[in-house]
Amino acid sequence: MRVTVNRKAHFNAAHRLHRKDWDDEKNRRVFGKCSNPHYHGHNYELVVAVTGEINQETGFVMDLKNLKELIYEKIEVPFDHKNLNVEVPEFKDLNPTAENIAIVIWRKLRLELEPHLDLEVTLYETPRNYVTYKGE
Repeated sequence: MRVTVNRKAHFNAAHRLHRKDWDDEKNRRVFGKCSNPHYHGHNYELVVAVTGEINQETGFVMDLKNLKELIYEKIEVPFDHKNLNVEVPEFKDLNPTAENIAIVIWRKLRLELEPHLDLEVTLYETPRNYVTYKGE
């Protein structure tokens, strides 16, 4: 029997959407106010979903305490109160759109999970704008 467990997390971060190979006018046209050269921030909400078989000994798909610690160590510590463009190495040459942030989070967590577990990441950039990535 496959079951999905979920853990919510939160981090605040600043970013700027832009391409270094475009001039300021094109960046403004494509990314609008999100291309502010002085950056802007979001209160990101993260939902991490792990799906797998229930372990018959523990009754868990995954110990949620372990998932909480993993998210804290791999995502919250490196992302929270950071400028993603400047302080997070994964975004040195990657535009930190919500889509790209979700993929980076998924990849960081995927490395830490048992191979038999499926992973899905949902990242809310605002209460109404969010993305989901399943590793496809």
